[in-house]
Amino acid sequence: MSLVSTVWLENNINKVKLIDCSWHMPNVKRNAYEEYLKEHIPGAIFFDLDKYSATNTDLPHMLPSLNNWEKIVSNLGITNNDKIIIYDNSDVLSACRCWYNFIYFGHDPQLISVLDGGLKKWKAENKEVNNNISKINKSNYVGKEDKKLVKNINQINSNIKLNEFFLIDARSKERFDGIVPDPRKNVRSGSIPNSLCLPFKEIINEDNSFKKKDEISKIFNQIVDLKHSNIVFSCGSGVTACVLALAYSLVNNTYSPTIYDGSWAEYGKI
Repeated sequence: MSLVSTVWLENNINKVKLIDCSWHMPNVKRNAYEEYLKEHIPGAIFFDLDKYSATNTDLPHMLPSLNNWEKIVSNLGITNNDKIIIYDNSDVLSACRCWYNFIYFGHDPQLISVLDGGLKKWKAENKEVNNNISKINKSNYVGKEDKKLVKNINQINSNIKLNEFFLIDARSKERFDGIVPDPRKNVRSGSIPNSLCLPFKEIINEDNSFKKKDEISKIFNQIVDLKHSNIVFSCGSGVTACVLALAYSLVNNTYSPTIYDGSWAEYGKI
């Protein structure tokens, strides 16, 4: 159950750990944490995607070490047995990156879901928000890395020649084709050789919810056979790649989300 509805969450809100993982592209000039302090779904704790990524690299949103991840999640008061629901208030559906991180570090996939439509849909339905900050009781979270769910630049370069997996880029067609400048400094325009383009917004409705499964199937079918599980997703910095990974898991139940963590921020570095 990768997605839960707003109705489901409203009926089960006291039975889950709720995470606000809002994150915004730097060029939109929004502060996700300040927005969280002003309003959030009752009981939600804030997950800082920048702060809780690897700190020993200049690449954005790289996976932290296992030891750091355990500290991060323990400080959030989350246990290995918690049912976790993640949402965001972002146009790039950043909750999906947090969903991927938990799966990579061994949380039971059946216990981790994204709120379909996020805060945008929740508020549009006039459901409750507040600005109360919940007290956190530190836990002792234990993780376990599933390293096959991440690819590095050497594996990406090797795959250009060997074609062992399909690489699908979630960025816009304009960025993929190199028609527009990359929004990050010191990153060139363009895309990884032999990769495919599927802009993540093609599988998202106006209210930030995912399109129906049959629609998602048709969209993926235009570029890849849905029977394939050897698919890796990429984007600008590893965030919207996870949107496509979640979407693909909805239409291929044997698929485990696999991401090129460095994404174009690494591959396109000047």
